[in-house]
Amino acid sequence: MGNSRNFREYPVWKDAIAFSTKVYEITSGMPLDERRGLCSQMQRAAVSIASNIAEGCSRSSSNDFTRFLEIALGSAYELETQLIISFNVNYITKELLEELNATIQSIEKQISALIGSIKYEK
Repeated sequence: MGNSRNFREYPVWKDAIAFSTKVYEITSGMPLDERRGLCSQMQRAAVSIASNIAEGCSRSSSNDFTRFLEIALGSAYELETQLIISFNVNYITKELLEELNATIQSIEKQISALIGSIKYEK
């Protein structure tokens, strides 16, 4: 199978890029002593979502693409966990947590649906 996937055309990739940008904005306001801790982990997880979707698109097999989508999904779950921790230590408000959770859960559902559609193609 030839590779005809263009990551730029996937709505979930676009959503992940926007969400990653939002995470950077939020973490820039966190305490300086968190720059190498929670902030860095959140930023890496956020970037990993869109990056793994893009990298998976470069793979020629559906199995490889699926594997990268699964990694992206894992990063989304990781980030969702870090958002809860951020709330628990009072770095973000309940309202912001709810807003961010709604977005990250939407991304998770989109990735899961994409994985399902690829497995269905086989």
